[in-house]
Amino acid sequence: MRKPELASAIADAANISKEKAGEVINAFTDEIMNSLAENKSVTLIGFGTFSQRSRSQRQGKNPKTGEAITIPASKSVGFKPGKTLKDAVN
Repeated sequence: MRKPELASAIADAANISKEKAGEVINAFTDEIMNSLAENKSVTLIGFGTFSQRSRSQRQGKNPKTGEAITIPASKSVGFKPGKTLKDAVN
């Protein structure tokens, strides 16, 4: 499902316009991004938790040449599904 399809489904379920549903989705994702940028986790009870994860610097190989390279430290986003989501999928 893509964003327009999600907006359409939310619009139908909440009895609002597709444009308004799109605005809600944008506001929702913006708030999650802002919280993660501030290293705050976002927990939606039953659905799951978004959190910022740190990766330390490590050694790797250039797949083309086989040469050893240093992969710099970075941050990524992790998601841990909640019980209700796990149960719905299984």
